[in-house]
Amino acid sequence: MTNFHLPKSTLFMLVSAFAGFDTMHAAYRHAIANEYRFYSYGDGSLLFRQEQADADADL
Repeated sequence: MTNFHLPKSTLFMLVSAFAGFDTMHAAYRHAIANEYRFYSYGDGSLLFRQEQADADADL
């Protein structure tokens, strides 16, 4: 679980390495379109590694 970090920050890159760069860009587009809050007191997100998400989708 993490909050929404600045898009060009090293924290965003760390989260992208875990969840996938394209996945995180899609999440940020969704967050911006729905007026989520960013930074330390903003909205959070629960992330899964891509391999796990693919395995869960096959169930």
